[in-house]
Amino acid sequence: MSKIKDIKVDYYKLPLIGNLVDALHGRHDHFEVILATVTTTEGTKGVGYTYTGGIGGVAIAKMLEIDLAPKMIGKELPKISKCFGYEEFRATNLYMNNAIHYVARGGIASFVISALDIAIWDASLKEDNLAIADVFGTRQELVRTYHGGIDLTLTDKELLDSLETKLGEGHTRVKIKVGRENLEEDINRVKSVRRLVGDGAWFGVDANMVMHPDKAIRFAQNIEKYDIAWFEEPTNPDKYKDYAKIAQNTIIPVAMGENLHTVYEHELALDIGQVKEIIPDCSNICGITGFFDVAHLAKVRGLNVNSHGMQELHVNVIGAVDNPGLVECHSFPIYLYTNEPLIVKNGNLVPSTAPGTGVSFNFEKMEKDKK
Repeated sequence: MSKIKDIKVDYYKLPLIGNLVDALHGRHDHFEVILATVTTTEGTKGVGYTYTGGIGGVAIAKMLEIDLAPKMIGKELPKISKCFGYEEFRATNLYMNNAIHYVARGGIASFVISALDIAIWDASLKEDNLAIADVFGTRQELVRTYHGGIDLTLTDKELLDSLETKLGEGHTRVKIKVGRENLEEDINRVKSVRRLVGDGAWFGVDANMVMHPDKAIRFAQNIEKYDIAWFEEPTNPDKYKDYAKIAQNTIIPVAMGENLHTVYEHELALDIGQVKEIIPDCSNICGITGFFDVAHLAKVRGLNVNSHGMQELHVNVIGAVDNPGLVECHSFPIYLYTNEPLIVKNGNLVPSTAPGTGVSFNFEKMEKDKK
């Protein structure tokens, strides 16, 4: 049985180009990527990673290097069972959670575990010559995607110009940021974008948690006529009852997930918050293992699973499940630093057939661009 022999941790601070602003975080001018490279006793290398919007990456890297990595040296590499089960990965993931939970359930701990969990999946799948999209025997040949812009402060003309560019690049679905102080400005932006993309095209909105529930309800009711695919993170994601209140007062499906860092939080969002579009992120839901657990929660409730960011990985992970939703093509361009190209065609992405997670990094470019 192959075991974990070594774990190397790397930290990168990388630039962002453009006027990227949302309602909660303000302007983004850089992002952070934390890499975990696992080497097995068979000599196989698996690479995992997580990312941030520019804050906390050093803490994640240090916790991974000092607190978690030493506990995983010598542990057996989990394997997919013959009946397409991932119980060994769940046991390994639980061990990592238990190892550091006292100081950090969720939060930074979930980012730390995520990077290492993804690396472990990558190494294990490579040793079995298996692509992640094939682990359950239900590979999706195409995965639907949408462009998720960070565009709150763009003028109406700038917003429409940027979306036209994305439509020209192969996207057929778009999501914009809302959450301006003046509700009418948000409503008018929605109206303009619907006119641009046309009737029937998938179109979502994202408030980045800033609206009071009553304001969110007023906004949602005012834009229902524009056939909105979902209303993402209208308010504080810890207040599940507020999500239920919003959901009960609009026909627009309510979405959330990127700021939920445990499987249990996603379960509360589904059952208490009445969320109909769940959006986990492998970078902060304890990796691929946590993502598959959330996908199962969605499936038993008759829902699909979507993803946030990390499109170069999530296309392959969502490509594995039989309740695939949408992959967000996020504005943090991690995919520009990977070796396998990410091509959008007619609103779809194609999962990788390469053994492992399908993500390998161009370290030379990362070193060149790091700040």
